[in-house]
Amino acid sequence: MNWTAATLAVLALVGCAAPDAIAPTTRPSPIGSPAAFEIPEKRATFSSAAAIREFESEVPSQYLIGPGDKITIIIAGRPELSGQHTVGPDGNITLPFAGTVRILDTNRDQAAEIIKRALSTYYLEIYVTVRIDEYTSNRVVVLGRVEHPGVVHFEDNPSLIEVLSRAGGFPILRPEQVLTRCAVLRGNKILWLDLKRLLNGDLSLNIRLRRNDTVYIPDAYDTTVYVLGEVNKPGVYRLTPKMSFLDALGQAGGPTIRANPDKIHIIRPSQDLNQEVALDSVLTPDRTLNVALEEGDIIYVPRSGIATVGFWLSQINPFALLLSVQSIANNASSP
Repeated sequence: MNWTAATLAVLALVGCAAPDAIAPTTRPSPIGSPAAFEIPEKRATFSSAAAIREFESEVPSQYLIGPGDKITIIIAGRPELSGQHTVGPDGNITLPFAGTVRILDTNRDQAAEIIKRALSTYYLEIYVTVRIDEYTSNRVVVLGRVEHPGVVHFEDNPSLIEVLSRAGGFPILRPEQVLTRCAVLRGNKILWLDLKRLLNGDLSLNIRLRRNDTVYIPDAYDTTVYVLGEVNKPGVYRLTPKMSFLDALGQAGGPTIRANPDKIHIIRPSQDLNQEVALDSVLTPDRTLNVALEEGDIIYVPRSGIATVGFWLSQINPFALLLSVQSIANNASSP
């Protein structure tokens, strides 16, 4: 065996012992199977304009009295009937002679009319005025990525920006944790809004909220994709609306010189999908190959076989490599 054969033997041994960094666990989808991925334009991350208008239309124009509110009833010429009341959890107050009166979800004028009718059985020609002293029931719950999550009280129906500012704004996050969306929950309905557009001045998204609405701002890691393997900047990346395979690969700095760009994997664990893509094919005018990404998707760029051998050789101490080659050569030359 000569020096060339000995060197090839070492390369073969190193190449066989060199594993890939992280190999995909699911098998690639067979060629010709129905497309399981969609192109970016088909994604719909935020609620429609019609849904936003519907939420806005549900907010009353005047404040409605609710449980815990403190009100003062003023009855002209009847100081014995006037006074402050706290609205009970059932929406009722108790009046002299008239007893229990329900004023839940009424405005000042409506509550005054209800009280007047209740007392008219016992008094003639009375004039009733209702004043709200404390707006205890008008609350919005704020959860998620704000500095002060919890219950926020208002004297009227606040806008979304007012609620977010009262909750203390957004905490300082790392660049990949930029917050891009929030949800408004009302009963069994949910509205997703684009925070970036709102904070950049799109006031059409600054909807008014009503009592007991919940505003939720998810953590940035709720909307991430992963780019792994032979890329220049592997890691976790924020999923943006209409983000495509090329967008994510570009943010990760693209494949390294050790990569095998013909066998890139797009893995969707939530649906047990694994699509193998050749980078050259994606760069052709066939835009359907540049699929849209979803939360939790993984892009894996494998290492090519030749690059794997070169990489592992570069990790070996050159003096140890020289001794190994010399040892093999000496053994080969021995009788």
